Amino acid sequence: MKTTISLSLFVLLIIGIQCKPVNTISRISPDSTTELSGKWNDTDARLVSEEMIGDALSNRWLSNYTESAEKPPVVIVGTVRNESMEHIDTEVITKEMERAFVNSGSVTLVANASERMEIRDERLDQQSYSSLESMSAMARELGADYMLIGNISSILDDAPDGRTTAIFYTVNLELIDIETNVKVWIGNKKIKKLIERRNYRG
Repeated sequence: MKTTISLSLFVLLIIGIQCKPVNTISRISPDSTTELSGKWNDTDARLVSEEMIGDALSNRWLSNYTESAEKPPVVIVGTVRNESMEHIDTEVITKEMERAFVNSGSVTLVANASERMEIRDERLDQQSYSSLESMSAMARELGADYMLIGNISSILDDAPDGRTTAIFYTVNLELIDIETNVKVWIGNKKIKKLIERRNYRG
């Protein structure tokens, strides 16, 4: 009797293992658009950054500065605050903005606050351990003329039956003259997503 039960359990175990779903993994282009949850994603960060930085660089402030100073402005990307109702890694969007600035060739981009601290530690370390020929000089940092700051906010709207959700994102960016606090450019980008749950059971 025990042998029969044990054999039955063994057969059921084998069947269970064979019926276990297997994940399918495929590689796709990092630039491809993927919408799985409807929430903020890498595609949003990339598209928003490229469009908003492009708008900032096409504004009159840039030509005004370049004509008067006869050199490109020095820009630093500051904090983009997440004020939305979901977790958003804002470093993804700030890095995309830095990439757009550098690739434009229109401005000189300098390291942000946390990066500067790490670089300063390395420079200080060189004063004690590097040769005079290879040592980086102190107090030679390039000061920024403008800082870019901003925020991401969102509004969530659920249908009463729970089958449909609309998410409205707003990205606000401001480019500020560090010496005078004058805002030379203000940008705004809106994204609206509609999520429909076909097999939803309330």
